[in-house]
Amino acid sequence: MTATEPILAVDDLGVHFSTESGDVHAVQGVSLTVAPGETLALVGESGSGKSTVALAAMGLLSGNATVTGSAVIDGHQVVGASEPSLRSLRGQTVSMVFQEPATALDPLTRVGAQIAEVIRNHRQVSAASAATEAFELLRRVGIPSPEERAKAFPFQLSGGQRQRVVIAMAIANEPALLIADEPTTALDVTVQAEILELLRALAADTGTGVLLVTHNMGVVADFADRVAVMLQGSIVETGGVEDVLLRPQHEYTERLLAAVPRLQTAASSAERPVVADRPASADEPDGRPAPAPVVDLRDVSVTFGRGARAVHALRGIDVVVHAGETVGLVGESGSGKSTAARVALGLVRPTAGSVRLFGSDLRRTRGRDRLALRSGIGVVLQDPVASLDPRMSVGECIAEPLAIHRRRTSTADRRRRVDEVLDAVRLPRTLATRAPRELSGGQRQRVSLARALVLDPRLLVADEPTSALDVSVQEAVLEVLTDLQADLGFACLFVSHDLAVVQQFAERVVVMRAGAVEEQGPTGATLLHPTTDYTRRLLAAVPVPDPVVQRQRRTERLASLAAVTP
Repeated sequence: MTATEPILAVDDLGVHFSTESGDVHAVQGVSLTVAPGETLALVGESGSGKSTVALAAMGLLSGNATVTGSAVIDGHQVVGASEPSLRSLRGQTVSMVFQEPATALDPLTRVGAQIAEVIRNHRQVSAASAATEAFELLRRVGIPSPEERAKAFPFQLSGGQRQRVVIAMAIANEPALLIADEPTTALDVTVQAEILELLRALAADTGTGVLLVTHNMGVVADFADRVAVMLQGSIVETGGVEDVLLRPQHEYTERLLAAVPRLQTAASSAERPVVADRPASADEPDGRPAPAPVVDLRDVSVTFGRGARAVHALRGIDVVVHAGETVGLVGESGSGKSTAARVALGLVRPTAGSVRLFGSDLRRTRGRDRLALRSGIGVVLQDPVASLDPRMSVGECIAEPLAIHRRRTSTADRRRRVDEVLDAVRLPRTLATRAPRELSGGQRQRVSLARALVLDPRLLVADEPTSALDVSVQEAVLEVLTDLQADLGFACLFVSHDLAVVQQFAERVVVMRAGAVEEQGPTGATLLHPTTDYTRRLLAAVPVPDPVVQRQRRTERLASLAAVTP
């Protein structure tokens, strides 16, 4: 291959799947190229075919897929190639960062060993050298204490840390082409910025081309050279990143960009009001005391392990959520956000402190009383693949809480309720008969949300509920949540690394760092006028969907980091 030839050339690619419900035409007539050192962003709504194109280029589609057209990587035809020839390409010439790290990692193998295996599969190096390289790769992708973390199993890491391990595996052999399917979805904004700098340096130093599949327009503005917009399996617009994001030609692209949540700063807050701040607590209008908080965590600490290996996940935190209120938990990956949510759910027992749910002491509640408390909670977990039973249909997954808590005992009644919540999360009712594996990542996340809402909960605990959603669906889901919250009055503990979404959706925000509360208060005041350097760094790392503005923000951020680095 010469320097002028693309590292990836896709021509008239078509993909259709044979399913029990008939053929599904996922991709039709897609053509695109990626040059060495170039980043092409492939964007579009969930189910538009983005991930299918990426998997087809790797030769990783399932057995029920029929592929037509051409996909050439570094001069090698992928469509129709034998498995041995594809294995020789994967990991060395082309690598992939998968959308869901839980399915990309072996749960029974330590993460350091998994990275070392990728290295030794393609290079003649000793086990000791591969282990040393694995430590360095973990350090490069921002994993703290890499020698210790290398000994961990995937389930012992946070979602963001697992995603960084997957990225480390993908760049281990400095591939000529990196296909990244939502590589920053599970990452907080500061680590996301660091990973993008790492990938940018990889492209500059080694000439690696990048096919970036994402719904994050801020990441596109920050990282991409060109953009291809997909709609219903076809590309409807292609161009330079500034042309597409600042001067879109297709009305679908305009709709996508209009749906992007934009973080407001003190300088821009006069342009559009942020969510109205709500008092943390207040007496009723007639002077009666306010009801007990829905969630009340007081001086809660959680320690995993003992002695020198003890991990202090939470350090004396206070978090209160009132009825009808949304409280956002934000912070870097590993800051303790998800652990705090699991404590509120009773899934993690605190080492110290008190946990009250709906006014009851969760530690002292047992048997039917505890089950009754839990029936008032809906949960959306970070990883939709792990939260949905692959042996069940979508409808069965959604209806399962009704069976567990003995609600709506007739089959017909449960089917009606499943249809209602599918409508609420903007999914077609026909998906009820499909298996979770047949859905896109964003569709699976909406199924998880429907399952959480099926019991009409008093409390919704949402751990990164919009991380897998494209911007237009994210906007629709947040509107649904807002409307349902207004109708049903449930409280929401909203765990997210997307500060723009938190600013749009939450009345109060709790900023966490290393297991402690860094600061908390009304969303508008806290995010517009942060009082700590840590919160200011979080805000500075949020990418904006304007390539010109984002370049300036990146320059200022790097200059700021250089100024404080010894």
